[in-house]
Amino acid sequence: MNTTKISPSFIRTTVAVLAVTCAMAALLWSSTLPSSPRSREVINRVSPSLRNSLNQKRLKLGAPIFIRIFKQSRYLEVWLCDGREFVLFKSYPICTYSGQLGPKIRAGDGQSPEGFYFVTPQRMNPSSQFHLSFDIGFPNAYDRAHGRTGSYLMVHGDCVSIGCYAMTDAGIEEIYTLADAAFRNGQSDFKVHIFPFRMTVENLNVHRDSKWFEFWKNLKEGYDWFERERRPPSIDVAKFRYVFK
Repeated sequence: MNTTKISPSFIRTTVAVLAVTCAMAALLWSSTLPSSPRSREVINRVSPSLRNSLNQKRLKLGAPIFIRIFKQSRYLEVWLCDGREFVLFKSYPICTYSGQLGPKIRAGDGQSPEGFYFVTPQRMNPSSQFHLSFDIGFPNAYDRAHGRTGSYLMVHGDCVSIGCYAMTDAGIEEIYTLADAAFRNGQSDFKVHIFPFRMTVENLNVHRDSKWFEFWKNLKEGYDWFERERRPPSIDVAKFRYVFK
């Protein structure tokens, strides 16, 4: 059997190239990440206490972030990557959302969305009229395939909602700081998975007669993937359904 030896110098060079690439990516996101006097004041004020809380769970400010939202129980979960998998850092109470269980269908229906979304640096809004906010990216490819309309669906502060997920100001300050740090450390986007409730078999069976039952079964596939792998899946849309890989 032929074997190929990799020289130590090749390994050192490869590691150095990867380090430079990561550093350049971090600089790129930092340069395009919106900022404001308000967000800078919040981040400087909140970061020290956040670091203490993160240290207790062996997590770091700047680690990749992942968010899950549960409508019925009104909780937003922040997960951070510890280098191997995502670990639950904290659950924040949702101050309010609008509408009922079920997805957003059209602009003006007052519904808060459900589904799989992602946030890029450009979707961060440090000058929001609702203290601080980020746009979840509605409508996504699935929404557009189903003809759903709407825009500027946010997670924000100020505890008031017309289609958004409103947090307390203290809550959004921590969430925003964690997201900002992740972007500045090189994360290109972070996922936001929004569910009507925890997608257990028991909870789904309670809603078996809902017109959204098949939609929720599809959401459960993505929920189960993360529960199993502790990493959010890559998501595509095919034949009007979410597909996970």
